[in-house]
Amino acid sequence: MILSVITLFPKMFDSVFEHSIISRAVKSKKVSIKIYHLADFAQSTNSSRKILDSPPYGGGPGMVLRPEPLYNAVNKIKENNLPNESKVILLSPQGKTYDFNRAKNISREKSVILVCGHYEGLDQRFIDLCIDEELSIGDYILSGGEIPAMVLIDSVTRLLLGVLGNDNSNKNDSFSEGNFYLKGPVYSRPREFLGLTVPKVLLNGNHKEIENWRAEESQKKTRNNRPDLLN
Repeated sequence: MILSVITLFPKMFDSVFEHSIISRAVKSKKVSIKIYHLADFAQSTNSSRKILDSPPYGGGPGMVLRPEPLYNAVNKIKENNLPNESKVILLSPQGKTYDFNRAKNISREKSVILVCGHYEGLDQRFIDLCIDEELSIGDYILSGGEIPAMVLIDSVTRLLLGVLGNDNSNKNDSFSEGNFYLKGPVYSRPREFLGLTVPKVLLNGNHKEIENWRAEESQKKTRNNRPDLLN
């Protein structure tokens, strides 16, 4: 899978993907992650300044990213990757809410181009021409789409076959396919820590009782933290 990111701030991605699961996925060539600086696709003025944004038509605060460099970037990346199989996703507060099902669908793509929104937004003409899907990671505002892009890449990469040490590892995760409850509590060694002990049911070796206990705790956690999921 090829994951390409178009950003105004490529240095934000330095070292982010050089650790843990994503690093192993890149080294084993399960995924290729490429970061592109939007300024490389913009025209320069006489002062060598890159033309990336301009004030919004109709007035208002802030600046809007111009369509030309964005359009040029997407087309060039498609040429380099898989022109007819590259899905283009814009990360912005105006997008549909990103969730497990969308992560699963994206993980089936061969090539995905992520466009990081910024400032007051992107020229709508670029969105109309190039964007296949607009996604938001939550109902709050961030400075730009870089952190959402990192979130998407992390969540999608761990769904790729062969990335995790055990491909069943993500089956019991919260929000995983067919799982409508949050994951319940888990315990490790030692048996007692600062007066708190591991629940006895986890020590008795009765797998059926353990399974039932975990299901009950999962439902309890969901009722307390995310009752909306029960609907």
